[in-house]
Amino acid sequence: MIVVVPVDPPRSGLVLSALAEETPLPADATASLYEAAVTDVLRAVADSGGDLLVNYRDEETLPESHADGDPEAEVRTLAGGALEDVSTVRFERQVGSTRSARVGNTVTHLLQREGVDGVAVLEPTVPLVRRAEIDSAAMSMRRYDVVLGPSSGGRTYLGGFTDSVDFTDAYAGPELATLARRTADADLRLGFAPALPSLTAESGLCSTIATLEARQVAGRPGGEATAAVIDELGLEVDPDGSLEVDRDR
Repeated sequence: MIVVVPVDPPRSGLVLSALAEETPLPADATASLYEAAVTDVLRAVADSGGDLLVNYRDEETLPESHADGDPEAEVRTLAGGALEDVSTVRFERQVGSTRSARVGNTVTHLLQREGVDGVAVLEPTVPLVRRAEIDSAAMSMRRYDVVLGPSSGGRTYLGGFTDSVDFTDAYAGPELATLARRTADADLRLGFAPALPSLTAESGLCSTIATLEARQVAGRPGGEATAAVIDELGLEVDPDGSLEVDRDR
């Protein structure tokens, strides 16, 4: 199975922009969280049985305000800092004017042009993902044509495909239900991976903070890069479940 991780250059104001809008965190802080999450996700894939493909956005698919510099180099540098060896990692640019088109083009190309057995699109904003979830999804794809991993806000953190569906506008909004319907429309078998939160919203960030803390207490590895940035930024979950920032750190 090829595991595709779509990665943006980790620029302030570009990545996790919605999180910066709905929380007290400045754009620089959310960019740091994004870098850490990408690091943890890439490490989880490298530890799994999947083949890693980093699908980066370049100047042709980035918003005009961020279409400068060398985004490919920035993504390669991020991957190089996350992994000890990137010699076996594929780096390919995303193609398409929308997120739906970019995901669809990548999945369809790998399945139909390269003839791979399965493709999993794994979001870079889910630092709680571990080797176990990735390998389990690969096993599930032996039984199901499409495997979806539910995430925050009705979205997916993982979409595993052994056959293509209609990706037209599938990622234009919360894609979980849309992809499920498209799978049924194509008369394909649908399976599910365990749900995991994403850092794209405050609720997902709070769930991630609480889960990382619980895992640390239990001595469970994973998410170390994100946990370190959360600690550095002084992020906590207050009693009503909202994000709290310890300004003294």
